[in-house]
Amino acid sequence: MQIDQLDHALLALLRENARMPVAGLARRLGLARTTVQARLDRLEETGTIAGYTVRVTEALRAPIRATALVSIEPRSAPTVLARLESLPGVRTVHTTSGRVDLIVGLEAATTEELDDTLDRIGEAKGVRSSESLIHLSTKIDRRG
Repeated sequence: MQIDQLDHALLALLRENARMPVAGLARRLGLARTTVQARLDRLEETGTIAGYTVRVTEALRAPIRATALVSIEPRSAPTVLARLESLPGVRTVHTTSGRVDLIVGLEAATTEELDDTLDRIGEAKGVRSSESLIHLSTKIDRRG
């Protein structure tokens, strides 16, 4: 599906506030409410908008965040991914090119909890090596 500048503008407003009423979106875009509703319906039906979510304040997120750079043995991805999926501290997993195979986003309430999660990642069958990077502060966050 092709999206135009108007769709991009609508999506940008929804990233700011996904609960903004259609009338408010229409007012901000200078369009009729029915036009905006039709665009929203189309974006949802085609899967461009996959859903709406809640963002919580930093105070409610786990206080410790880290990234693990993981190298795995050839053909071990399904086993390693199953292990990572079973760990509650694992929030995201991305495959990558370069010197590591996976970038794993982690959250923990304590350093002990983070240490345990990192140990469990390192012990997983198929993991060749891992390196962890603890996030100190967030300077830019453009996630919707």
